[in-house]
Amino acid sequence: MFIDSHCHLDFPEFQSRLPEVLANMQLAKVSNALCVSVDLPDFPNVLKLAQDHPHLYASVGVHPDYEDTPEPSFDFLVDTALKHSKIIAIGETGLDYYRMGDRSYESMEWQRERFRTHIRASIASQKPLIIHTRSASVDTIQILKEEGAERIGGVMHCFTESYDVAKAAMDMGFYISFSGIVTFKSATELQETCKRVPLERMLIETDSPYLAPIPFRGKINEPAWVAKVGEFIADLKGLPVDELARVTSNNFYDCFQIDRTTS
Repeated sequence: MFIDSHCHLDFPEFQSRLPEVLANMQLAKVSNALCVSVDLPDFPNVLKLAQDHPHLYASVGVHPDYEDTPEPSFDFLVDTALKHSKIIAIGETGLDYYRMGDRSYESMEWQRERFRTHIRASIASQKPLIIHTRSASVDTIQILKEEGAERIGGVMHCFTESYDVAKAAMDMGFYISFSGIVTFKSATELQETCKRVPLERMLIETDSPYLAPIPFRGKINEPAWVAKVGEFIADLKGLPVDELARVTSNNFYDCFQIDRTTS
């Protein structure tokens, strides 16, 4: 069985077809999925999905690319994470300089402060981090080190960086999660990185509704298609698909401290 370690089932693309999407997961042998929070106004919907469905989990946090949204406080993140058993992670959080445009480096300090708040809440609550980094890997790794993120670890989600960045994260106890991007024909460098990341440090995800893997590229992605990501990586690494599914699923339980007997 596969596990989708990162999806957004609360997004509008799924509102009219959630039963179908969940049924598709079962047909594709995808046993669980982690529904990831991106802002506070929509967080209650993320939490409700996890509470209503035994095989879904939730995180709490605010995406680094959401600027005009309520800011999460340390106390809110910690209290919320500890209050609800279905919340297994803090995030997604991190840094995203991709849309910085003409703004100065100093003008992005709000992102860096938000990131630090999430890391501190993660350590305090003992809930692992879900890290988003885009065009900001140097600062991302530096802040993780400065804040002592190795004390809690987590996952570098939708990974598209170099192997050196992956190794720096793995050295701090983080897992590396690959999305449908790794299946794209243009993603040759990422595929080489994927080959080098040990299976024991790897997760797989969809980031749905985005980034549908081949052969579904261009369509609305969904958790069932994490199986296609897994099948591609198994072929890339020369492994049986069942082994890839088993190890990455066990990694998910280990990363997010989930009791396998109750999952």
